[in-house]
Amino acid sequence: MKLKYSHISVFILFLFVISCTDNKVTSLKLSHGLPVDHPVHKAMEMMASRLAELSSNKMEIKIYPSGQLGSEQQNVELLQIGSLAMTKVSAAVLEGFAEEYKVLGLPYIFTSKQHYYDVCDGDIGKDILLSTQKKWLRGLCFYDAGSRSFYSTKKMIKTPSDLKGMKIRVMKSKTAMEMVKALGGSPSPLSWGELYTALQSGVVDGAENNPPTFYASHHYEVCKNYSLDEHASIPDVLVMSKVVWDKLSKQEQKWLQQAADESVIEERKLWAKAEENALIQIKEAGVKVIKPDKKLFSVKIKHIYDSYRNNEKIYKYIKRIQNSGKIK
Repeated sequence: MKLKYSHISVFILFLFVISCTDNKVTSLKLSHGLPVDHPVHKAMEMMASRLAELSSNKMEIKIYPSGQLGSEQQNVELLQIGSLAMTKVSAAVLEGFAEEYKVLGLPYIFTSKQHYYDVCDGDIGKDILLSTQKKWLRGLCFYDAGSRSFYSTKKMIKTPSDLKGMKIRVMKSKTAMEMVKALGGSPSPLSWGELYTALQSGVVDGAENNPPTFYASHHYEVCKNYSLDEHASIPDVLVMSKVVWDKLSKQEQKWLQQAADESVIEERKLWAKAEENALIQIKEAGVKVIKPDKKLFSVKIKHIYDSYRNNEKIYKYIKRIQNSGKIK
């Protein structure tokens, strides 16, 4: 991916990412676009606190939330040149830097929440996190971003046949569009900002997202049918500049990685609470929520996996994830 500097402000470009005070404190700047009440931001605050504790205050993380230091794309570009230490992006964004990330967005690739966690925390996840190093990006950990499920203005989606003829808004993703087509629906890759009005006016009949986002977006006001089929579980990724990482001592790297790993545990607890609260709120607002039989849906999309047979790298990851989810 080519870097574009024209839109990056001079102020941001010349940020000192690692600065040493008179007390030789290594200071790292972390920028992201999330609000301060988001589970990921709260987990990052815990990470910063834990890093200070582990290092006896020899290291610190300064967090800049809500897009204070630029957009997600700008932050990634700043990481690549070493002008920013860390940021948070969706795993889907990193597909443009390393194709290994594509496997995490495949529909129904995870058999359960525990399977999802096992993949992210295990050797598969570690391999994927390090796959972007040639692009000067190093993944530190995965944060839970929930599972995407279908919601509709018209009817409950209990089986794939219920999607027949329905216009479903999806992200501008080839995989997402292929999935909806395979299930019988008509994919409509509208922008997120247009979606509420599109649902309200009938331009589309439904969409898909996780419970906290469904609630926060107020889509529950017009969509009273929510089917928790959990077709995609695309994690967020805490990414670090490899330029910055390489400047840290081995001990500093160890402290930082431990703090990041511990923040994952905290974020998952916070995310679970956010999901629980969102489901309570939408039910109170009159939304019907069901958990359909996922097998009815997953059998319809197996050809998407097969389409990667000629891509040895991706297909090996698919088989690794599938095998890791089998009962031993």
